[in-house]
Amino acid sequence: MDKRAFLKSAALLGGGLAVSTTGLASAGSQALQQFPDVFTDNKGLYVLPVLPFDSGALEPYIDKQTVEIHHCKHHAGYVKGLNNAVDKVSECVKTGDYTLIKHWEKELAFHGAGHILHTLYWNNLSPRADLRSATLDAYLTKSFGSFEAFQQYFSAATAAVEGGGWGILAYQPGGDRLVVLQAEIHQNLSQWMAIPILVCDVWEHAYYLKYQNKRAEYIAAFFKIVNWQQVDKRLAACLK
Repeated sequence: MDKRAFLKSAALLGGGLAVSTTGLASAGSQALQQFPDVFTDNKGLYVLPVLPFDSGALEPYIDKQTVEIHHCKHHAGYVKGLNNAVDKVSECVKTGDYTLIKHWEKELAFHGAGHILHTLYWNNLSPRADLRSATLDAYLTKSFGSFEAFQQYFSAATAAVEGGGWGILAYQPGGDRLVVLQAEIHQNLSQWMAIPILVCDVWEHAYYLKYQNKRAEYIAAFFKIVNWQQVDKRLAACLK
């Protein structure tokens, strides 16, 4: 079974769905058109995305060297690890030998979370300040009282992440509201069915060269370069 076939079969098995691969491809295509973040190429291989800005464009808030190391070393490492884990699980499926499945499932979770969250992170940053949509502002007000209250809450929760991890703003379909989540060691502490629309990386590699241990200063700078149009698109895709 090749990688693309494995991804399709895994989606079918994991979701317990009885649909044709044609229907699955059609549904997947529609989802990609709605959601602005893409994690694979057209063959189903996970790929390192091209930065949506020049590596020095986030100065003075995030320095060029940090962006380059973060993207070309750390994020690229997650992509490589994820593709390797997919290959290994595909071998398990092909051979029927699941002796190491616990290990490879952990590798899928760790590298998969790293790749997906980093892709969202790069895409929700921008060198210019963007205006938020009326819909996003309405949901921030509905969920937190005001944008200012959200920003204070998000900043405090993100700064309080123990060790490395993420601050996440997510849409919760079942409650039709936004929630702030902490992700420590990013494959843990999930809230199922919550869909991330804004993420802030607080692993030390994201800020230490410029901010050292001053995480709160980095988070404050992060809000100067949020691409709110991208956040709007993610929320709009969720609402559809």
